[in-house]
Amino acid sequence: MSVIILAIESSCDETSASVCADGKILSNVIASQSVHEKYGGVVPELASRAHMENIVPVVDEALKNANCSWQHVSAIAFTQAPGLIGSLLVGAQFAKSLALALNVPLIAVHHMQAHVIANLIPARIAGGADEKPSFPFLCLTVSGGHTQIVLCESPTKMQVLGETIDDAAGEAFDKTAKLLGLPYPGGPLIDQYAQLGNANRFQFPEPQIPDLNFSFSGLKTSILYFLRNAGTSLVYKEEFLASEEEQKQFITNNLNDICASVQSRIVSILLNKLKKASLQTGIKHICLAGGVSANSGLRKAFIERGEKYNWKTYIPAFEYCTDNAAMIAMAAYYKFLENDFSDLSAVPGARAEW
Repeated sequence: MSVIILAIESSCDETSASVCADGKILSNVIASQSVHEKYGGVVPELASRAHMENIVPVVDEALKNANCSWQHVSAIAFTQAPGLIGSLLVGAQFAKSLALALNVPLIAVHHMQAHVIANLIPARIAGGADEKPSFPFLCLTVSGGHTQIVLCESPTKMQVLGETIDDAAGEAFDKTAKLLGLPYPGGPLIDQYAQLGNANRFQFPEPQIPDLNFSFSGLKTSILYFLRNAGTSLVYKEEFLASEEEQKQFITNNLNDICASVQSRIVSILLNKLKKASLQTGIKHICLAGGVSANSGLRKAFIERGEKYNWKTYIPAFEYCTDNAAMIAMAAYYKFLENDFSDLSAVPGARAEW
């Protein structure tokens, strides 16, 4: 009998539902929220309300696209943590209600672990068509809230080898975009302008953080001072402080090169640590995951590093990079095989241990 998982993802500002049958994704529906654009970032209360509006039609469409009826569902999965607590509560309560009504098991999934498992969804690029990484493999997970290097020994056994000690790489992209006056979401726009610029035009510092950990707060500060000084210095000096008009003019005249230079530095920080992790562990099956893995500069550099260091590289398809329920469904499928179920007392959380 087939194992059919209906999964719900609601950790931030995208409501998603997916149906997975025996490890194959049959549908993956995502409803994004445009309401946050005018505020320059996600507003938690508005996100929660939008989830409540979207969740029923999204689940209904996922079932229809998969040609699946309620009686075929083997288990209900949901994102338990980490994320925005209000958003998580909407998905968790809906999933619990479904599991109770259908009398099927409930499976709680760790959002960041699911990003890693997205590399096991049969839709490959970079590593070869329809290939999956062999265990153990390393995964660089990069998103707006997290930056981690994960050792994955099996679909349900993972260990964080290094992570950011302050800001995430995705936040560095978004905050830079805001400093440049770009609309939300700014990360994809930096990627777009970077493709037209000279990545060697401006040099930003690379933080020297011990072991396999990351830090992006210092880089953000240097970018701030660089723009305030209209490119004359990375260090704040009152005598170099440009007027607001001079700052705007400098950004307008050099936008492509600034974006390319910032993106190049963020990518080098990420991949230099990943190289170190590969050398320390001896592992050459290397994966990329998380929303920032959709960045074209990171994807291109990741593949090039793989060729240079003889890595076997894997990147999920674009639709599985950003927040989506397919990765939740895939992670839940492996938990189902190990009878790793949750009860109705499972509580969502803004943070989560591995």
